Amino acid sequence: MLVTALLAGLIADITWEFWARAITPLWVGGPLQPAGLVQSVFGFQNLVLAEVIHGVVGVVFYPLGYLFIARPIARTVTPFLPWWVVGLGFGVGLWVFALYVMAHIFAGFPPFLGFIQLTWASLVGHMLFGLVTAAVVRWRESRGDE
Repeated sequence: MLVTALLAGLIADITWEFWARAITPLWVGGPLQPAGLVQSVFGFQNLVLAEVIHGVVGVVFYPLGYLFIARPIARTVTPFLPWWVVGLGFGVGLWVFALYVMAHIFAGFPPFLGFIQLTWASLVGHMLFGLVTAAVVRWRESRGDE
């Protein structure tokens, strides 16, 4: 299960990074910069450390959250939802966590950054992350891998 979580996190994080750094600038004029949010939340200036923290959270902790929290809740509360809807919903939950809990409550920014264009680019990126996480987990489980 840990290998599945790490593989899902790695592939989802690569997808997120491509979206954030290659596609988002075409839409909003600049990349998504979650390391800047990490710096704001924790109050330090080290950009490399902030990138590492964001990377570890994306590769390790978010996929574990999907496997052990989001998916079991979805299976109990909404068992009729297909895996990909659960994955997209998980991504929306990550977006709420990032832009409301972390950015607003902890870093003091307006809720959801005031719903600027970057907010919506972040939503799409988090939904992609959730969808890819769910897809990799489903693929690994369909092969009998855990």
